[in-house]
Formats: sequence, C-alpha cells, structure tokens
Amino acid sequence: MDPVPYFRAIINEPHPTLHKAAKKMRPEELLDALVQQMIDDMFVTMYAAPGIGLAAPQINVSKRLFVVDLTEEREEYRLGPLVFVNPRFTVREGEVESNEGCLSVPGKVGDLKRYERVVCVALDRNGKRFEVEGKGLFGRCLQHEMDHLDGTLYIDKAQNIRAAVTAEEEETASTEGESTSSGDGDEAALSA
Repeated sequence: MDPVPYFRAIINEPHPTLHKAAKKMRPEELLDALVQQMIDDMFVTMYAAPGIGLAAPQINVSKRLFVVDLTEEREEYRLGPLVFVNPRFTVREGEVESNEGCLSVPGKVGDLKRYERVVCVALDRNGKRFEVEGKGLFGRCLQHEMDHLDGTLYIDKAQNIRAAVTAEEEETASTEGESTSSGDGDEAALSA
C-alpha cells in the first residue's frame, strides 16, 4: 500500500527557517522513502494553498528542494508537476516588473523586479539531471522559489509593500503569487 500524502503547515514570516539558506541535498537522500513522502506532501500542500510552487523551507524543512505545477494555471504553460532538487540558474537575463505576494507573508503585496528569462538546472525526484527555460509566469515562479531556498522573501527585495486591498492584490496575496503588470501579455496570478 502506498503512503497517503498529507497537508503540511506553511510557516510564516518571521520564522527563522525562512531567513536562512537551505542545505544542499545529497542525491542518495532521494532514495529515502521519507524524502519521497515529503515531496508528495509538498504537492498536496501547494494545491491546497492554492499555489503553483512551494519550497521546502516554507514547510520548515531547510533543504534545497521545491515543487512547481502550472498545468492548471494557464493554457500556454502546461508545465508540471515538476520537482527541483539543488536547482541553480545558468542564465538570467532581461527584466520584468510585477507585484508579488507570498503565503509566508499573508495579506501583503509589493512591487518587484525579476529576470525576464532564466535557465534552471536541477535534479528531479529520481536524481536525474534536467534543464528548463523559464519565461513569463514560469520564469518568475522559478525565481520566487529559488529565493526561498536562499533565505530570501519577496519582501526583502520589493518596494511599496502594502496590505492587499484590490481584488487582484487580494488574489495575489492569498495564492502566494505575482500578478504581472509588465505589459508582457501575461495577466495570470503567480502562485508560487
């Protein structure tokens, strides 16, 4: 019988785990049934939040691992579910502005600049190396989650941090996301 994934609590600012760099994982750790269970739990937690990305530090696990699933968010993305272990960016270019929120900083949004395009190399949940290019919503999601692994919250980079008051801001704040205002045609909320 397979283990049943369960919802994990998402920790909030100012929890210390959110402010320290997560530890690199050894590939053999992925063979551990408890690590595989944690990955399944992260997906369940992310979907319940709701979100499209969740980093291990957000469930109080200081490991360099995050999950992403954009299959439901936007027709043109259809990416996921994906597991990123020990991710790193090999390319960062361009700039895009948007407002962003985070489940670990409930009820707040702020204006933030992100790279327009990134290339990320990581291991999947089976320890196999892969590479993805991230633009638009997917690119910003990857950067948001990578920040969590580095002990950085969006509020550490954002300007004009404020309580979410408009319907769009409330959606952004409640889904750990980013709503684009960059004029790039992408009007979806990022839930990462």
